[in-house]
Amino acid sequence: QVQLVESGGGLVQAGGSLRLSCAASGSIFSIYAVGWYRQAPGKQRELVAHVTRAGNTYYVDSVKGRFTISRDNAKNTVYLQMSSLKLEDTAVYYCNRVSVPVAWGQGTQVTVSS
Repeated sequence: QVQLVESGGGLVQAGGSLRLSCAASGSIFSIYAVGWYRQAPGKQRELVAHVTRAGNTYYVDSVKGRFTISRDNAKNTVYLQMSSLKLEDTAVYYCNRVSVPVAWGQGTQVTVSS
């Protein structure tokens, strides 16, 4: 069974940085676009960044210039480097294939404090 394991979250002050990692149990990412999603309390899950098979990256406007997504197909891992964090970035962060998603992982909590 495919598993996604997100890690790297934590408590950080506004303006700080975190690097999230998402490891897959198998080679499920290599031919797919993969994204980082987040879900804040009381809100729907949203796609904030994704990277295509070719390595092209896309970001939602609210994180452009602050977040960087990358992938390492050899390690079946996707990363999200987050900087200049804001209070509104507080959420549980998940990764998944953008199309044909697999079972969601537990996510990793990111809490930005003032």
